[in-house]
Amino acid sequence: MDLKISQSKLDQAKRGICGACRILGLSIIVIAIMMSAPVSSPAAIIFSIGIAPPPLPVYVQPACPGDGYIWTPGYWAYGDDGYFWVPGTWVLAPEPGYLWTPGYWGWNGSLFVFHQGYWGLHVGFYGGVNYGFGYFGAGYEGGYWNKGAFFYNRAVNNVTNVRNVYNKTVVINNNTTVNNVSYNGGQGGTAARPTAQEEEFAHERHIDPTPAQTQNVQTAGTNRQLYESTNHGRPPIAATPRPAQFSGNGVVAANAAAISSKPPTTRGDGSAEAAARTPETNTAEHAREPIHPSDLPAAQRPALPNTGNAKLDEKYEKQQEKLLAKQQQENEKLQRQQDQEHQRLAKQNANEAAKQQLEQKHQQETQHLAQQHAQEQERLQERQRPPTNRAQARPPR
Repeated sequence: MDLKISQSKLDQAKRGICGACRILGLSIIVIAIMMSAPVSSPAAIIFSIGIAPPPLPVYVQPACPGDGYIWTPGYWAYGDDGYFWVPGTWVLAPEPGYLWTPGYWGWNGSLFVFHQGYWGLHVGFYGGVNYGFGYFGAGYEGGYWNKGAFFYNRAVNNVTNVRNVYNKTVVINNNTTVNNVSYNGGQGGTAARPTAQEEEFAHERHIDPTPAQTQNVQTAGTNRQLYESTNHGRPPIAATPRPAQFSGNGVVAANAAAISSKPPTTRGDGSAEAAARTPETNTAEHAREPIHPSDLPAAQRPALPNTGNAKLDEKYEKQQEKLLAKQQQENEKLQRQQDQEHQRLAKQNANEAAKQQLEQKHQQETQHLAQQHAQEQERLQERQRPPTNRAQARPPR
């Protein structure tokens, strides 16, 4: 990427710097790459830094709040005190028909640069970074627009409160690296390059991040808990139902830091020399994330209420037994399906990359099912509360 730009373009870039950057006071180099940039949106702001961004943490997706919301994955941004996590969130599309192309960090040979995300009629290049939830490194498998309505793929999204849904199992492209790498190029980064079609998408009409997305970044940048120096790669606010909603129902924490997470001082500058200085990762401190239903802890039977009404308590107990039996059957069904997929892959003598891709798929399926079961339990327990307690339990409007 050529960083030599004209003074007029640099002046134009300075005028276009977003309010979030001014408020956060980022101590970084700000450069604008205009229409000549093959993989970024017009007038995209690119931030440069010499330290590799952390790996992506592991987290589950909050439930979609309603129709028209598009998932925008979380990512690491850079502030005065280092990298901080911008939580993934559901965002209302600025116009029907528009999809989100996530931003990404890329190594340009001397610096890591951040390519700003944008809205467009097609999902463009985002560095081959596997953000999950439909963004598996290229394109988007989370849904599509049809006659002004968005249809959600339940196979990769947590959608229970929307009308238009479908199920489509996603097979991850063999060229997609399945890991938590958060940047493109350099030592350890993804090796993806934009296709001719993605380069065409880069020159379509784009819409900048919405004000709600800008607020999401601003709010994250002022929260010390979201800085890597504080959370060590495991942000306590990993994803939210709506932008900048960092507390309350639906906010989820990271399950764990990525296995490959290293301190900033050991991540170096993306060069082979820096990688040679990087010590082996101590993985003992990171708990293994469940990949298959058999890895999930045994379901904990909630305490039954004692309302003083024996018939009502007996009814609740039967409902609880029925729900636990159903969830156990769903766990076993998914385990059988995943076992069969392992067997088919073994017969094909698949390579290690294909095995990793299948494990990534299984982990996402398992996490989605576990989240669904937790929500079902929460709804059942809500119904089990006496009416007066339910009214008290509701948050004020």
